[in-house]
Amino acid sequence: MNEALTDLLDLLDLEQIEENIFRGTSRTSLVPRVFGGQVAAQALVAAGRTVPADRLPHSLHSYFLRTGDSGAPIVYTVDQIRDGRSFTTRRVVAVQHGQPIFHLSASFQTYEEGLEHQVPMPPAPDPESLPTAAEALPPYRETFRDPGTVERLLEARGAVDLRYATTPPWGSVGEPREPHSQVWFRTQGKLADDPLLHTCLATYVSDMTLLDAVLLAHGRGGWAVGDVVGASLDHAMWFHRPFRADEWLLYDQVSPSAHGGRGLGQARIYTQDGRLAITVIQEGVVRVPRA
Repeated sequence: MNEALTDLLDLLDLEQIEENIFRGTSRTSLVPRVFGGQVAAQALVAAGRTVPADRLPHSLHSYFLRTGDSGAPIVYTVDQIRDGRSFTTRRVVAVQHGQPIFHLSASFQTYEEGLEHQVPMPPAPDPESLPTAAEALPPYRETFRDPGTVERLLEARGAVDLRYATTPPWGSVGEPREPHSQVWFRTQGKLADDPLLHTCLATYVSDMTLLDAVLLAHGRGGWAVGDVVGASLDHAMWFHRPFRADEWLLYDQVSPSAHGGRGLGQARIYTQDGRLAITVIQEGVVRVPRA
């Protein structure tokens, strides 16, 4: 386990300051604001701390309300909405400087047998055959508007081994193409056998690349390239089958629509042996300067 992953696990180990109230800190990111995936993962940790261990998340729905300040702690207040025989529902509000910055609703379920089917996993190259971020990013250094962006991207993704199976967005600047992207990811080290932890880490990673698919159709090249301004608006996930975040997961992403200053991303996350583990949908603000 590398130092970056150790630091990330520390961030997810929230401090409980009162019943149903938790406090988290932030990590350095590409921009001064708090990374959205971190807030979502911490909120899910807070909710999970109030739920019996035999009930795991099956879905979450969330809204990003305000920009988070990476230099200040975040307080997570959990509202125990309902504890049923099979399902448990929690609502979490993340607060900074006296104002809510993020809202999450999560549902947990005990394991049940039931009907079984899934959409097949799409073709993808073996992750071990693909370049690491440290190998893939530097050749495009001059593409980024800030020369230091590559180093900061590598630092921000240091806890995760993330490998593009398709050309990364900054690899086709000015060349519109199909709004479809694939990345493989896993943590940079083995994790404890805690299903909630693996779910929270997948939630963290899910916010890293999904909205990139929006930009591909327009040849914009990524959020650190050119003049695009963006931010996540909402984020939803459904957890279908067991998985481990320290084993390869394929993140197959597509953008079906961009309109009105917003872009939509949809994705499926598969285990390496082809099981559909997670479905993700996210919408974000996508703005470019008017001509």
